[in-house]
Amino acid sequence: MEGYSDLVLHFTIYSFVGWSLETIYASTVERKLVNRGFLTGFFCPIYGFGALLIIFISHMVSVVVIDYYLALMTSILISVFLVTALEYITGFLMEKILKCRFWDYTDEGPNLNGYVCLKFSFIWGILAFALLQILHPAVSKAVLRIPISTRNNISIIILIYFLVDTVKSTVDALDLRDVIFNYSNLSIKKYRDKFSQARRLFLAFPRLRIPNPVSINRDIKSILNERLDKIKVEIKSRFR
Repeated sequence: MEGYSDLVLHFTIYSFVGWSLETIYASTVERKLVNRGFLTGFFCPIYGFGALLIIFISHMVSVVVIDYYLALMTSILISVFLVTALEYITGFLMEKILKCRFWDYTDEGPNLNGYVCLKFSFIWGILAFALLQILHPAVSKAVLRIPISTRNNISIIILIYFLVDTVKSTVDALDLRDVIFNYSNLSIKKYRDKFSQARRLFLAFPRLRIPNPVSINRDIKSILNERLDKIKVEIKSRFR
């Protein structure tokens, strides 16, 4: 149980660090506070999984490669490849399941189907170096100072939280998808209210794409800007 709880705590800490980096970046670009990430809480799980993957790779490489610097560079190169693959798989599955593309790197230079790109793969390499050289040693020492029983209890609470938040966020995204695809069967008020509830998702993912007619995307932007009159005109025009 000790190793299991440590794994959960490290995952949580790195998910929070990732959320912080994403939020700072997005808030700077948007010039307002943006709660970045799919979950409602202050966590980006892909950073947690990515960090644990990088740490695991580092341990495996250090067993095979004796030279410290060669092992470090090898770990970073392998990490960039595998974490980029993780990002691609995550983006692909989210789009297939939720029918929404939460990020799109099509305009970010060399990319693969918009899910991953060379620019952010390079950033993953920088983050991997910082994680292995600075962050992980400090975090590990801090976690080990916590009594084992306390770590176990905290990890259980954290797992319950992630389960609840993941279910809620997924249901909200699926509800948003259904509203978009069935907009013609909804009243104007319900149509507006549903999108207003999804404001956080649109702010968290400025490049959110929904495979629907362009006119629907215009409605989304109008709702987010609270232009109800424009929405009414556009929706009514569809039924003439």
